[in-house]
Amino acid sequence: METRATLDGNTAVAHVAYRVNEVCAIFPITPSSPMAELADEWAAAGIPNLWGEVPVVQEMQSEGGAAGAVHGALQAGALTTTFTASQGLLLMLPNMFKIAGELTPTVFHVAARSIATQALSIFGDHSDVMAVRAAGFALLCSASVQEAHDLALVSQAATLAGRVPLLHFFDGFRTSHEVNTLDLLDDAQIRAVIDDDLVHAHRARALDPEHPVVRGTAHNPDTFFQARETVNPFIAAMPGLVQAAMDRFGALTGRRYSLFDYAGLPDAERVVVVMGSAADTARATATALRARGEKLGVVQVRLFRPFAAEAFLAALPPSVRSIAVLERTKEPGASGEPLYQDVVSTLAEAVATGARAVMPRVIGGRFGLSSKDFTPAMAKAVFDALAAPDPRHGFTVGITDDVGHTSLAVDPGFSTEPGDEVRAVFYGLGADGTVGANKNSVKIIAEDAALYAQGYFVYDSHKSGAETVSHLRFGPRPIRAPYLIDGANFIACHHWGFIGRHDVLRLAAPGATLLLNSPYGADRLWDHLPRAMQARIRDLGLRLFAIDASRTAQEVGLRGRTNTILQTCFFAIAGVLPRADAIEQIKAAIRKTYGAKGEDVVQRNFQAVDGTLVHLAEVPIPEAVTATWDCPPPVPEDAPAFVRAVTAAMLDGRGDAIPVSLIPIDGTFPPGTSAYEKRDVAEDVPIWEPETCVQCGQCGFVCPHGVIRAKYYDTTLLAGAPAGFRSAPINARGFPDVAFTLQLYLEDCTGCGLCIEACPAFSATVPGKKAINLTPKADHALAERPRIAFFERLPIADRARVD
Repeated sequence: METRATLDGNTAVAHVAYRVNEVCAIFPITPSSPMAELADEWAAAGIPNLWGEVPVVQEMQSEGGAAGAVHGALQAGALTTTFTASQGLLLMLPNMFKIAGELTPTVFHVAARSIATQALSIFGDHSDVMAVRAAGFALLCSASVQEAHDLALVSQAATLAGRVPLLHFFDGFRTSHEVNTLDLLDDAQIRAVIDDDLVHAHRARALDPEHPVVRGTAHNPDTFFQARETVNPFIAAMPGLVQAAMDRFGALTGRRYSLFDYAGLPDAERVVVVMGSAADTARATATALRARGEKLGVVQVRLFRPFAAEAFLAALPPSVRSIAVLERTKEPGASGEPLYQDVVSTLAEAVATGARAVMPRVIGGRFGLSSKDFTPAMAKAVFDALAAPDPRHGFTVGITDDVGHTSLAVDPGFSTEPGDEVRAVFYGLGADGTVGANKNSVKIIAEDAALYAQGYFVYDSHKSGAETVSHLRFGPRPIRAPYLIDGANFIACHHWGFIGRHDVLRLAAPGATLLLNSPYGADRLWDHLPRAMQARIRDLGLRLFAIDASRTAQEVGLRGRTNTILQTCFFAIAGVLPRADAIEQIKAAIRKTYGAKGEDVVQRNFQAVDGTLVHLAEVPIPEAVTATWDCPPPVPEDAPAFVRAVTAAMLDGRGDAIPVSLIPIDGTFPPGTSAYEKRDVAEDVPIWEPETCVQCGQCGFVCPHGVIRAKYYDTTLLAGAPAGFRSAPINARGFPDVAFTLQLYLEDCTGCGLCIEACPAFSATVPGKKAINLTPKADHALAERPRIAFFERLPIADRARVD
């Protein structure tokens, strides 16, 4: 019996893959790592597969090693899988060609991700999958968390039936890390789809010294070509076998899938063809536009290889006049991207053979590279482009291309979001617990039978200590919105350092609720907001709440861990669930999350929950803007031109708007731009005590962010030092009239405390005090700016004089 669950895409896939395999050869790579980690965790816990055995989960030294282990285990007759993405997938290619050439059934699960070209990207698109399409694997694409769960099982059934190995892929991050409500298959259902006779047939083909055969030979020109063509009947049969597996799955669960699914009017004139998570966005957009009388449709491609021409033509309405093929990849120099080429050749052959009377106009376009968002407004721009008399082939959507002029104009005001959904956005820091708490919130709300939930989390490449943005939706219907929120009715800023640096109200809808984690009480908060933010709060009619979550956490012994407190605030304010029920479920989630760390940790979190509402207060909104200061520019006015034009936009959260013309053509950036990125994320920062310091330099040596820098210089140079600039006579012999300074770049500090741990110098008068100590930041970072400017003008020491 299926159960309703709330999982991310990786977990949904791993739930099936683990149960239908005996060996998982792994080498984790973002964003597929959770699949491998979960398999390893389950095997360590002794959880069995369908046949009552605990799978062997082996981490190898590289992706190539994992592929080799997969190949070897398959040849021994074991049901075997792996999980990978991006360069990791490409490193598996030599083995993949062999596995496919030997007609060995297996499924590789891929959280599709960008391939490094002019730059590395850890984010998602289809460029890795498209780079392996010649390997001989069938390629099956899922578009949602539910689909990824279901097609993981369909993939296994189809590869066993057809002997063609199958690569099951889904959008990295967009699907792999999206948390959504789904119907979870139980073991009995999974068992019903797997044919034991086909498993035995795979076993029978294993290399066995009792029944010796020769496999993996070398061919000369006289036979290689013929041998390569022997796979053709198996490839040709694969679409039918995949559809048969889908039909068998549909009869069992009621969820029906096809190789190509069409949604739209039977007499549609404009059709979009697309793979992956963008299909949901395109369908919702087409539905909204059809209400205006437009004749539109969407074809979602699931089985990309082998491309089933007959099934595609059957899905396409005969009335179609123009088709846009949307692709999440780029193939430089080609007449179009891979899916476009298949669509064009299929239609051209159909017209040539008389199977179709008229050749529609077909254009191809790119979207969503490296997890670039694809919104209903962008989908509308594609449908609108198809209505033009001469629609452009090779278009892009979602960027501003002022070089090749390929980009489509987008109406940002277009939306298909229903009015009865709660849309919440949370700004936090990597590793501060915000994302984990929000995942728990999604699961808590999804447990209510009347509600569905979705969570998506935007991570910065800096990872720990960098900004995270959580996008949560809750509503009375299943949520199929694989794009970021652009009109939130609840916004929470969990880190005060973002105020004045980031536009946290950029996504706010009129009448929304704003929650700030602030060191200032409700009576003083308004005066500490920048002028533009005050004006926006008034213009949008926002409600404003504040809590000093850091102080509240410190009071219960959870210093720096504010996630539980702020999660409680959300439930108390947003009203998604009754307050008492929400708090009870938060505590249940706390026990589940932190129970392994001991009862003391659990109880401290319980105390944080109970004390939260006492400290939460609504801030009255004055009738006028009162601030006398405003947000400073993201970089100084004297910064280099590239930094002002490009780096500043990226730091300000406006990187999506940077036009193509401003981006270096070959990935060559000027050095030193990171000096302008002042994240200012630490709540506590190191302060130097010159009189205690032994000038050993260990603090600067261990600092991972270059916060602590040392110089020695002639004391005469101190004449122009700004107020508060710290120095001490150098303690090395042979340097008369020389001063020493440890300068602290506090806006670069993350508050990790490594410098304090490394410092060996203790004060002779104050117990426990060292030469460098963590202190609440307050205004220290601002005060250090003129001192840093002076420090940077001091000469750098002659390295020849340093021992």
